[in-house]
Parts: sequence; structure tokens; C-alpha cells
Amino acid sequence: MQIGKAIRLERITNRQTGNTVIVPMDHGVTVGPIKGLIDLPAAVDKVANGGADAVLGHVGLPRLGHRGYGKDVGLILHLSASTQLAPDSNHKVLVSSVERAIKYGADAVSIHVNLGAEDESQMLQDFGQVAMACEEWGMPLLAMVYTRGAKIKNEYDVEVTKLAARVGAELGADIVKVVYTGSPRTFRQVVEGAGGHLQGGIKVVIAGGEKMETDEEVLGMVAGAMEAGAAGISIGRNAFQHAKPELMTAALVSIVHEGKSVDQALRILRPKPAARRAR
Repeated sequence: MQIGKAIRLERITNRQTGNTVIVPMDHGVTVGPIKGLIDLPAAVDKVANGGADAVLGHVGLPRLGHRGYGKDVGLILHLSASTQLAPDSNHKVLVSSVERAIKYGADAVSIHVNLGAEDESQMLQDFGQVAMACEEWGMPLLAMVYTRGAKIKNEYDVEVTKLAARVGAELGADIVKVVYTGSPRTFRQVVEGAGGHLQGGIKVVIAGGEKMETDEEVLGMVAGAMEAGAAGISIGRNAFQHAKPELMTAALVSIVHEGKSVDQALRILRPKPAARRAR
């Protein structure tokens, strides 16, 4: 691996574990200024204080919010986009470049590909072009690869998720982000199918998806993915829209980097009140 790429990867991962906790904040382009992302600097600050390794977003993130107020945190610049108003919001187009990411001081770049969408071929072509530029500049690449389209009956099915992860590995991503398939047993197939279990192989991380009903659901999903061999998480709304984003991020970090159980992580979110001293 190029020295430059290795150094940049260290900025978005934990050096001791090799895992990563990423909080994506690219939602403003897709769905607008949603809850939790109205004040970008404050949102970044909260998850950075909770121990996140990196935040991810469009150029508005480094312009408006990445610097935050407190702890430093890695920056991943997202290169592709669509909005919910588009005739086909599954069609992602490139809106930025690796060279621009370098100018912005980013530590990595990310792209979004929807396998099964009508414009899959264009997104795959963009993936290849970005991967080559990343090789040229020593820039880490995170690929968000999902399965969405007429042929996809269930995007959480292990067979299509295995394909998504393998596409990320085959086309040159350093980190591939896919959905969680629901159990450690099935997700282990995804990790191994992409070569994520091999020394120097691709890092497979899970997406957080829609806001979940309970903390137990979120933490249980993360624990299951880590048990299956995942290299971390890329969770947005379930972190920055939480009532306590800093504590939720710290709970996620405890599972990903410290191997804590769901119950132990829940104690971070819900600490017991200190016992009152008798007078």
C-alpha cells in the first residue's frame, strides 16, 4: 500500500484495532436539513467528542462544519449525489473529485453505487474512474454499495449483499459499506465473500439505515456485525439524531473498538445515578 494512503487511512481508523466508527452527514443533499444536522459544527462536535473516527459529507461539511469546536476528527468527502426530488433518486452522479478532496484536506473520499438501478452501468463506470484517481493520489476510497432496483426483492438478502460487498472489493475500494443482513451467521458470509477476513483485505462496514426505534436495536446490530468480522460501522441518523449523540457515539465506539457487549454499551448511554451520601 502507498505510504500516503496508509497515513490517510490511519486518520479515519483506530490504530490499535484497525476498525472505524464513521458518522455520515451527507443527508443534506439527499433530503435537506434534517433534525440533527441543522447546525453542522455542533453535530460534528458531538460525535467527535463521543470518539468517532471520521465524519462523511459533501463539500458543505468542510466549509461549514468539519472543524467543529473541540476534538479533531477524520474527514471523508462524498463525491456522488442525488436528491429525493429526482425522477430516479437511485441514480447517483459525481459532483466532486479526488483532486478537490485533496484541496479540502480530506483524509478519504466516498462514492455511492446502487446495483440493480437503471443507471447501474454509469455508476460502475464512475466507481472505476474514481478508484483509478485514488490510486494515483494515494487517497483511501469508501464505496457505499447497495442493491436497489426492479430485480431486487429484498436488499437485506445475504446473496445480493454478498454481491454488493464483492463489487466494492473487486473495483478497488479500501472500505465497502453495505447493509447488515440481520445475523452474524449471514453477515459473516458477506465479510468473507469480499475478502474482509484476509490480512490486508478490504474493510467491510455496515450502514445504519433509517432511524431505529430503540437503542438496543442499534447496538445489537453493531455487535452482531462485529461478531461476524466487520471492520466497523458507518452510522448516521442513529447517531446524530439520538437524544444524546455524544453518548450514543461513545456506546458505538465501545463495541467497535473495545469489544464491549450491548449491555455494557447501554450503561454508557444510561449511567446509573451516583448514590447519595448519608448525612
